[in-house]
Amino acid sequence: MIEALKSEEVINKVGGKFKLTALLQRRLVELMQGSKPLVERRRGWTDLEVAIQEVLEDKIAIDYENCDIPTPAELEK
Repeated sequence: MIEALKSEEVINKVGGKFKLTALLQRRLVELMQGSKPLVERRRGWTDLEVAIQEVLEDKIAIDYENCDIPTPAELEK
């Protein structure tokens, strides 16, 4: 699962490595505080692997409408 971080797919989904890192950090805190995973946790998965899978399945994302962060599409212009 950590191999997914080497893929450009997961990085491009949120608009860059730094945004991905921030999103994963926030979600990891939520999971460690007891939030239920939004994907099925497979045997042996860590919270980080769960958070990565949630990004890949579009279960979590950055809320671009309610923050001042430019969307990936705006960055491409």
